[in-house]
Amino acid sequence: MVFVPGQSVRVNLAGLQVKDVLFHAAVTAAVGTIIKLTSEDPPKYLVKLLFRFRGISEVEVPADRVSPN
Repeated sequence: MVFVPGQSVRVNLAGLQVKDVLFHAAVTAAVGTIIKLTSEDPPKYLVKLLFRFRGISEVEVPADRVSPN
């Protein structure tokens, strides 16, 4: 599935480490907005999260962790 900037999505952050923050198994449906495609092979997206957790408000995630909201 292809996502476009501004699209509302849900992101599975379970087990993902961003800087010094490790998201635990309970974070499977974080709401956010697509900012941009950062890689095409493999596809990755930069997502602005609806919440800020320990200073993290944007995450880069593989496309298989993103679903439409």
